[in-house]
Amino acid sequence: MADKKSTRQAYGEYLVTLGKKNKDLVVLDADLSGATKTNIFKKAYPERHFNVGIAETNLMGMAAGLATVGKIPFASTFAIFGAGRAYEVIRNSICYPKLNIKIALTHSGISVGEDGGSHQSIEDIALMRVIPNMTVLCPADAIETEKMMDAAMEINGPVYIRLGRSDVPFIFDEDYEFKVGKATLLKSGQDVTIIATGLMVGVALEAADLLKAEGISARVLNMGSIKPIDIDAIEDAAIKTGAIVTAEEHSIIGGLGGAVAEVLCEVAPVPMERVGVKDVFGQSGKVGALMEKYELTSKDIVIAAKKAIKRK
Repeated sequence: MADKKSTRQAYGEYLVTLGKKNKDLVVLDADLSGATKTNIFKKAYPERHFNVGIAETNLMGMAAGLATVGKIPFASTFAIFGAGRAYEVIRNSICYPKLNIKIALTHSGISVGEDGGSHQSIEDIALMRVIPNMTVLCPADAIETEKMMDAAMEINGPVYIRLGRSDVPFIFDEDYEFKVGKATLLKSGQDVTIIATGLMVGVALEAADLLKAEGISARVLNMGSIKPIDIDAIEDAAIKTGAIVTAEEHSIIGGLGGAVAEVLCEVAPVPMERVGVKDVFGQSGKVGALMEKYELTSKDIVIAAKKAIKRK
């Protein structure tokens, strides 16, 4: 097995597995099936794959129509267009009637790279999690992507799965059990807790190792389920470590950082620092350079952790 795989690639491949299990599963794409990897499903089940063209609102409207006649649609395009341009249709035609639709959007975050700020969705988690009836999931690696897709199939209602373009290291093995609404403890620690999601989970683990070398014990939580969020895990981390750092490849406004802050304010207020995109747009560049520019590296998490600890 390769050391890395993108979550979009895992998504495309696993759609075929799910399609084989359930003949009612259909896939819709907005003329980007090569990039979203739904072309893998198209090759296996051409009669169940629909290219709606560059018409994202129509993509979601067609998905809604198919859901009303018993199909289970997976609607895919780039996150900036699916979550942004089609937002009102998702709200009123999918979530309001609570239709059984899975919205799996790729190319999220600044790791889109050279496509630049116009295509780097840093708002999609915030947009999706504020809509009633929507479940919001963000996988850390290829294995968790598959597990989340299984979980999504068990939910009779709208689910948003946030996927990325870049290859990310494997964190989990096939025995991993994902549960909606539950965080996964990846590393124990007493001094600070790092709560991460998506590709930032691997970065958080690197940060924990750097902190350990300096004598700082960091707990690491993978928060793959953004909504519902694991309130108990956040409260336990706050009480036992006394300081929290969130890490996400998304705006710190309304995303994982916002969600965790909301919980902490209500159940266990402790010092907290947010690592993420700080209310600015992205720009074109290599992924590594962008991660450094927007302070999304393991060193940035280390800095945030030390700030949070100092504020205890």
